[in-house]
Amino acid sequence: MLARRFTIVCLLMSLFGIFFAILVAEAGRPARSWDGATGICRFACPASLRH
Repeated sequence: MLARRFTIVCLLMSLFGIFFAILVAEAGRPARSWDGATGICRFACPASLRH
């Protein structure tokens, strides 16, 4: 019984650790360069070049 509870706690903690690592990695990643350009391109680019 104790081993089962310990296993469940370890699995939950590892899931939390993975989720936290994803959050930290995404926060540290620089913004993509094409995110800012797409707003400008909607007005400046011809309709045939829009995706």
